[in-house]
Amino acid sequence: MKKYLCIHGHFYQPPRENPWLEEIEAQESAYPYRDWNERITAECYAPNGASRILDRDKIIEIVNNYSKISFNFGPTLLSWMERRTPETYAAILEADKESLKNFGGHGSAIAQVYNHLIMPLATRKDKEIQIVWGLRDFESRFKRKSEGMWLAETAVDIETLELLAEHGVKYTILSPRQAQRIRKIGDEKWTDVSGERIDPKIPYICNLPNGKSISLFFYDGPISRAVAFDGLLNNGENLARRLLSAYTGSGDTQLVHIATDGETYGHHHKHGDMALGYCLYYIESNDLAKITVYGEFLEIYPPAYEVMIIERTSWSCFHGIERWRSNCGCNTGTAASQSWREPLRGAQDWLRLHLEPLYEKEIIKYFKDEWQAKLDFIAVILDRSQQSLNHFFEKHQLRPLTDAERIKVLQLLEMERNALLMYTSCGWFFDEISGIETVQVIQYAARAMQLAKEVAGEDYEEEYLRILKQARSNVAGIKNGGRVYEWYVKPASVDTKRVAAHYAVSSLFESFPKKADIYSFSTEQLQHEVVQNKEWKLVFGKVSIFSKISFESHTTFYAVSHLGGHDLSGGISEEMTDEVFEEAKREIKVAFEKGDQKQTIHLISKYFGSAEYSFHHVFADENRKIFKHVLQGALTEIETAMRKTYETQHSLISVMRDTHTPLPKALKTAAEFTLNHDLRELIESEMPDPEKVSELMEELRELSLELDHETLSYVSVKVVNDLIDRFYKNPDDLDLLKKLDKRLEAIDKLYLKLDLWHAQNTLFAISIKNYGSKRVAAMQGDSTAKQWIRFFQGISNYLKVEV
Repeated sequence: MKKYLCIHGHFYQPPRENPWLEEIEAQESAYPYRDWNERITAECYAPNGASRILDRDKIIEIVNNYSKISFNFGPTLLSWMERRTPETYAAILEADKESLKNFGGHGSAIAQVYNHLIMPLATRKDKEIQIVWGLRDFESRFKRKSEGMWLAETAVDIETLELLAEHGVKYTILSPRQAQRIRKIGDEKWTDVSGERIDPKIPYICNLPNGKSISLFFYDGPISRAVAFDGLLNNGENLARRLLSAYTGSGDTQLVHIATDGETYGHHHKHGDMALGYCLYYIESNDLAKITVYGEFLEIYPPAYEVMIIERTSWSCFHGIERWRSNCGCNTGTAASQSWREPLRGAQDWLRLHLEPLYEKEIIKYFKDEWQAKLDFIAVILDRSQQSLNHFFEKHQLRPLTDAERIKVLQLLEMERNALLMYTSCGWFFDEISGIETVQVIQYAARAMQLAKEVAGEDYEEEYLRILKQARSNVAGIKNGGRVYEWYVKPASVDTKRVAAHYAVSSLFESFPKKADIYSFSTEQLQHEVVQNKEWKLVFGKVSIFSKISFESHTTFYAVSHLGGHDLSGGISEEMTDEVFEEAKREIKVAFEKGDQKQTIHLISKYFGSAEYSFHHVFADENRKIFKHVLQGALTEIETAMRKTYETQHSLISVMRDTHTPLPKALKTAAEFTLNHDLRELIESEMPDPEKVSELMEELRELSLELDHETLSYVSVKVVNDLIDRFYKNPDDLDLLKKLDKRLEAIDKLYLKLDLWHAQNTLFAISIKNYGSKRVAAMQGDSTAKQWIRFFQGISNYLKVEV
C-alpha cells in the first residue's frame, strides 16, 4: 500500500480594518498586543514559518511548516500581512515556492473565496466576485494559478461548484458530512454515504449540471476534530501516530488528510506549530508516509468514484448554513440567544437589494460593461497606484473621464466592495451582536450607505436601522442593533471633516511634516501657526486632504485651542476663504493675547463653525499618544511621590517585614511601583548587574509584592531582540556578545516565561553561519575566538539552541 498524508490549514482572520481608514485601530481585547491580527501573527502565523524541532529540549532544526502542508490564507489577511508583518508574509510566499519543488510542481498554497462570505447565501453575482477576486488575489501574490479553492466554512451548493469549475478550479475540500452518495465511475447504482460514512482516503469527482466537473476531497472528520478540540497537539509524535492509524489494510493507494483552522497550530493550542512540525519530521524521517498536497495527489491518483453533495451545508453548523441567518443553536458555548442573526441578515440583504441596482444605473454612464469592471476592480484594490488606476480606466471607460467623474466611479466601486465585506461570515458566527466581528460587518454597511448618499444622494440609513433594531442584544444596556449602530458604528465613521479635525487636534501636540499620511488619507500642510503662553496653546492652519481610496480631495481651515488637561475645543471650515481666514486669525490672536479665553472660543465658533471638535474626533492610536503627552507631567509627579514615600518609609517597611506585619495598601503600592520601576531600569541599562536584580527580587518576595510580569517580560524580550539583531549584523563583535550574555544573566534572575522566538531564530541563523569558523579558529589557538565560543555556547544554552 502507498501511504500519502496531507494536512490542510485554513489560515484566516476576518478583515478588521476600519472601513473608512483602511487600517486596524487598536483593539483592547487583544491586549497586550495592539490588535488581534498582531496577536495571532505572533502566536501562530509567524511561528509556523519558523517552527522548532527539539531534541532533549534543544532546538536542532527550524522548519517552515507551510512548505510541508496544504494551506490557504484569507486574501484580506494577506493584504494586512504584506503591510504590517513583511517577514511572515515573505515566509509564506517562500514556502509555496519551496513546495513546488517538494510536490512535483504543485504548490502548498490554494486560494480562498475573497472575504469569507457564506457562498450558498450569496447571489450568483456575489459568488462569482468572491471566486474571481480570490483567484486573482492569489495569482498576484503567489505568481501562479491556484489549483484549489477554499470555501468559507466549507459552505457549498451546486451553483458554487459550477462557478468554481467555470473559473478553472480543479478541487475544493469539504467535510465528510457534506457527502450524500457515491458510485464508481461507469456504474449506475449509488451508495448512500450520508452521516459521515464516506471514505475520506480517496478523491471524488462531482459532475455538474453545467457539463463541467470538479474534484472533491472529504477530510477525515474524527482526526480533524481531535486536532482542533481534543488535545492531539500536545505531542507531535502522538499526532503522527494518530494519523498513521487511519490507514486501512485494503487499497493500493490511500490519502489520509485532515483540515482545521490554521490558528489551531499556535493560537488555539500553544506551541501547536511545534507539534505539527515534529509530526511531519517524525513521519518523513522514519519514511512512514509520503507527505503530499492535494494537487500532487490528484495528478497521481485521479478520482475513480463520483459523488453527490448535500447542498447548503458547512463544516461548522450541524443545521446546514443556519448559523449565518438564524437562531439555530450553534454557538461558542454560551447560553446567549442568537435571534439577532436573522434581522441582521435581513438588514444586510435589504441594503444589498438597493445598492446593486444603484451601482448598475450609475456606472453605465461611464463604463462599457458594469460587470466586467467590477470583476477587474480587484486589480485596483491590490495596487492603488496612479498607473494601475489609469490602466483600469483606459480599459473600461466609455470616454475619457474628468477627475470628478473618476471620483464618482471609484466611490461606486468602493460602495460595492463594502457591500461584499458586510457579508463576512464572522459577523454571524459568534454569540452577541455587539461583538467586534459583528460591529465590523455593520460598519461595512454604514460605509456603503455613506458612499451611496455621496454618489447618488440616496439615504438608506433610516430603513436599514428600522430592520436592525429588530436584532435583540443579549446585553441589557445595549438592547438592540440600533444602539450598536449608534454606540459603536457611527463614532467610527470618517469623512474629510473628521480627518481635518484629527489633524487639527493632533497638531497641538506634534509637528506634522509638510506632507504626511493619516491612514488612507494623505495631507499637505498649506499653512500652520502656533500661538501659546505658559498655560494655553492655540493653532491655526490650512490643510489639503486627499483620499488614497477614492482620490477625492478637500482643503480645510482649522483653529483649535487647548487650555490644559482635557479642556480642548476647535472648529474647521471647508468654505472659508483665505481673506476671511486671515481676518479670523487677527481677531482670535487679539483675544488670546488679552487672556480672554471665553472670547477666543467664541471667535473660533464664529469663524470656523461650532467649536465641537475635541479629543473624541482624534483616531484611537493618536489619542493614546496625546493622552500620554497630556498626562506626562502628572505621571512624573506621581512617580516622584511614590519613590519618595518608599524611600522615606524604607526603615519602617523593613521593620514591618521583619515582624511579618502586612503593609498598608498605599505603602504597598508605592513599594511595588518603585521596585518594579528599578527592575525595568536595570534590564534596560547597558550592563545590568545580576546581583542587584536578585536583591530587588528578594525584597519583592519578602514584602509579598507583585512582580510586573507583563511589563518586564515585554521589556526583556525587546532588549534581547535588539541586542541579538545588532550581533547578527556584527557577529565578530565580542563586546556585543558579552553584553548579550550579561543581559540574559540578569533577566534570568526575574524567573519570567519569555517568548524568545525571534532571538532563537536569529541565534540559530548565526550558529549556522558563524559557529563553525569560530570553532576552527579557537582550536587553532585564537584567544578571541575561544572567548567568542564560550560566550556563544552560554547564550545558546539559555536560548535552548543546539550549536
